[in-house]
Parts: sequence; C-alpha cells; structure tokens
Amino acid sequence: MTTTAIHLLLLTDLVADLPVAVRLQRLVGSLRAHFGCEAVALLKIDGEHLRPVAMAGLASDALGRRFAVADHPRLAAILQRRGVLCFHHDSSLPDPYDGLIAERAGEPLPVHDCMGMALDLEGERWGVITLDALQVGTFDTQAQRDLGELACAIEAAVRVTRLETEIRALRLSGGAMLADAQAPREEHDFVGQSSAITHLLHELQVVADSELPVLLLGETGVGKELCAHRLHRLSRRAGKPLIHVNCAALPESLAESELFGHVRGAFSGAVSDRPGRFEAAEGGTLFLDEVGELPLSIQAKLLRTLQNGEIQRLGADRPRRVNVRVIAATNRSLREHVRDGSFRADLYHRLSVYPVPIPPLRERGNDVLLLAGGFLELNRARLGLRSLRLSAAAENALCHYRWPGNVRELEHVISRAALKAVIRGADRKDIVTLETDMLDLDALEAPAGTDALPLAPAACGTPPAPLLSMHQIVEASQRQAIRQALILHQDNWAAAARQLGLDASNLHKLARRVGLKA
Repeated sequence: MTTTAIHLLLLTDLVADLPVAVRLQRLVGSLRAHFGCEAVALLKIDGEHLRPVAMAGLASDALGRRFAVADHPRLAAILQRRGVLCFHHDSSLPDPYDGLIAERAGEPLPVHDCMGMALDLEGERWGVITLDALQVGTFDTQAQRDLGELACAIEAAVRVTRLETEIRALRLSGGAMLADAQAPREEHDFVGQSSAITHLLHELQVVADSELPVLLLGETGVGKELCAHRLHRLSRRAGKPLIHVNCAALPESLAESELFGHVRGAFSGAVSDRPGRFEAAEGGTLFLDEVGELPLSIQAKLLRTLQNGEIQRLGADRPRRVNVRVIAATNRSLREHVRDGSFRADLYHRLSVYPVPIPPLRERGNDVLLLAGGFLELNRARLGLRSLRLSAAAENALCHYRWPGNVRELEHVISRAALKAVIRGADRKDIVTLETDMLDLDALEAPAGTDALPLAPAACGTPPAPLLSMHQIVEASQRQAIRQALILHQDNWAAAARQLGLDASNLHKLARRVGLKA
C-alpha cells in the first residue's frame, strides 16, 4: 500500500459514519498493514500515564493497561520530541510491550525495530503512536518518512474522534459535560468495551445532569463507588465537594451526629459545635454507601432532609437549609427490607427516583481481560518486574470463572498470583507468566466439603442463559441489539436502522413492540 493510498483510506474513514472505537481501531489496523509490522498502538496521555485507546497485534489484555511514563523510557522519549523517533535493533532501552506482542506472547522480544511519534491536538500534546516490527530493518528511512507524512492524517482522526465525543456530550447535557470530555480519567475509572458497560456509562451521563436522587444497585465489588464519582464529576456540582459516607460503619449512637452535626453540650463529650456530613457536602454531592444499613431512627431524619432540604443538628433548636444531591448505593434488595419493616417505604421511594443497576463482572464478557491487564501492569510496577502477563490457559480460566466478588475479587486474584510467582522464584528480569494454578480459581469457586454441583462456565462475552420463554428471550435480544445500535450511532435512529438492516419506520415499530418506546 502506497503512502497516497493509506492517506486516502484514512481520509475516507474521517468522513464515514463510524463509531468512535471503530474509527480508531481501523486507524491502527491500516497503519499495521501499511508498514508490515507486528503491532501498532495509539496511546493517550492520562495524567502521568499513557492509556491505550486502540491497538493492533498486542495481547488481549494490553488495552486495559496504563503505562506509567516514568517506568517506560521509550514512551518518555517519544513524548519529549516532535517528529518520528526510531529505536534501532541495538537500542538498550526496554520495550513497553515486551511479552505482549500477540505473535510472540509470553516470549522476550527478540532484536527488533520500533518507532513512534508524539501527537498534538490544538497545540497541546495528546499522546503517541507506536509501531513494533520483529523484522530488523522494517523501519528504514523511507518508513520513518512515511510515518511523518501521515502525522496530519493520524492527528485528524484523533481530532474528529474528540469532536464527536464533545458533540455527543453537548447534545446530552446542554454543555455541562463538555469539560469531562477533555479531562483525563480518574486513577480508578471504568474499563471495558462490553455492551453492558457502554449502556451503563451512557445512562450515567444522561442522569448525571438531572439533579435527581440516584440509587446505585449491584453486588459487592461491581464499582458502585466509581459510579457515584462519575455521576458527581459529570454533574453541575462537579466543582463542589463529594462526601462519602459508609453507612455500614456508622454506630447507631453516632450516626445522627455524623450526618447532621451537633451543637456544644448536645451530649457528653460535645465540647464544641460540629457540622455533619450534609453541611460538608453543601452545594455538592453526598454519597450514602450501603444505605440499607442505616438505623430506622436515622432513616426518618434523612427522609425529612430529602423532602424539605433541611437538617437539624443534634441538640439545636432550629433547622438549617442545605443544598445537597444525594446518591445512595446498596448491594441488598431494599424492597425486601421494606417488606420486612427494616427500611422505610417512603425513604426507599425518595432515594430510588432513578435506580441504576450495575452489571456484575460475569455479564461483561471480555472486559474481564481488559481489567486484568490494568491489574497486571499495576502489579508489574509494584513488584519491579520486567513484564507480567497471563498464559492463554489463565485467560481462559478468568473468562469462565463466575466472579462472585466481581472486580474487587479480580484485583485480589491478580495481585495474589503475582506475589506467588515472585515467591516461587520468578526472576524479576524475565517475563513472568501467571499460570492457571497461581490464580486459585478452583478453590474459590466452591468451598471444600460442599456437595454443590459445579456451575457451568460462561464463556467470555456469553452471560448465563436466563430461564425465560422463547418469546421473552427473542424480545430481550431485540431490545439489546436496538440499544447497542443506538449507542453506537449516538441515538440516530436512521443510522441504527441501516446497521440492523431494517427500514427506519419498522425499527420504530419494533422498538415500541419490545417496550423501548412509548
């Protein structure tokens, strides 16, 4: 493929109606084909890290990793200069993708060529593009010149992608979320490309600007706190405090004082006035984690605050006005608590104006490998290892495990396995591969001594089949397909209909029939 031909291909993709992820993936795929190399990666600056946004030819978990610039001198060198930088086969600098090239997974990278280029957007450094070739001499003078000539086309693809993201944010929020489209992610944020997570993030974006109370529902370890942080960051209150209260850790005797504050002399030991968590969150957001653990006496006072926007410090004569948005979370069924009388029905309805269910890890398909990649890179840096990866069998085991502890359990499994590898004598200068036996997933799946039959494993990307009628299963599949098409095309029904192979009017009729439209 000539330089002119790839220029035309990249320009054609710029004007095509493509989802963001697809455009960038086509970009790296086209570059890999043009240069005849083994791997291409597009990485975005994210604080002190470089975060992959599109990759071709690397291990499946690489997209979930975050590369600390300080730990990877090649990436640091590319970032520091403008233009193409080539690392020849005799370079002594370690390669950040050692052990991650798909064709040589788990093997040290042999003598090879590497080149990269920093990318700028509107005068600011955005990230880098890197290319690796196992054949020495692949990146000769002409290849370096070609990459330099393609810089404008590559930066244009990134710019179009960012503009589309900003336009969608503006359409959803009237401008309130524009800043978030340009801001780096928090250190711990959602990682995943599954339809379940795509739909969740879209839902959070829409509800964030509504000012409605939100009830986050999900199992332990699914990321309820991440959802709360994201809702606050995308809301109009982003510049104000986000106060986190773990309701399960509040002793009943202190819960009222912690939430609403107290005045001097209200009880023994109250030597001065003290504001509570509601006042600390003034103008911002109060996150009530494990809200189902609140004592009934406190539930009544919380209900009054939600209804009237007022609190009363313990021992005070007069109430105080507060302007706080409440986000609550629970891993329990509050409906059942309402039925058994341990949770007030009126408070439940106040908190659950907009309930957001968070999908468990077992329903997120290949996201488990992306998340594992992030934890692998974290432990590689923490333990001072050259490279840390999963064997193919270990990847398969992660995909088939049920993850009752969700993402938190996955993090612990990877951290424990990495430590085991070091304890067993792994050389920190080698590529350390985690095998299935280091993960201890069999021991976690069913406790010893139980007679329970083993659960049938769910393959990556295939959630367990629900016990529904065939008609219900078909309707659920149709709903999921329509939702996914609308998300990919930014709620453009005509484009979604084209993707699904339907006439636009028929798509609207189908959406009404399956309950997606009134």
